[in-house]
Amino acid sequence: MPREQWIQFALTGTRTGKLAVVRADGTPHVTPIWFLIDSGADGDALVFTTYHTSIKAKALRRDPRFSVCVDDQQPPYSYVLMHATATLSEDLDDLRHWATRIGARYMGAAVAEQFGRRNAVPGEFLVRAPITKVIAQADISE
Repeated sequence: MPREQWIQFALTGTRTGKLAVVRADGTPHVTPIWFLIDSGADGDALVFTTYHTSIKAKALRRDPRFSVCVDDQQPPYSYVLMHATATLSEDLDDLRHWATRIGARYMGAAVAEQFGRRNAVPGEFLVRAPITKVIAQADISE
């Protein structure tokens, strides 16, 4: 898929990303995330939040590299696999901005502000991760 197509695909509706990190003992850990893609002058970055005690937060502090897969589970099946390197921030203003936008995507505009306030608290991290590699396949079963 071209860049515009895979970004549109990943941001369609409320598709979740499946985040893959490596635990301290080397075992894989996969968990669904709510996310956005921030496209700017520096390129495309995945943006999501996580609490500081979560497995994903602990794994990303130890090794900031991760993968996220977004897929369509209906025929003809498509997916986007993104590799990225995370930076974790505790800036509450930035966290509230992005948590509100994420809340709008997944919960709806009516509760976005409430979601942003609830998640912009000490202990919550904003994860911003420049995307370093993309593998995107459309219509696999055709």
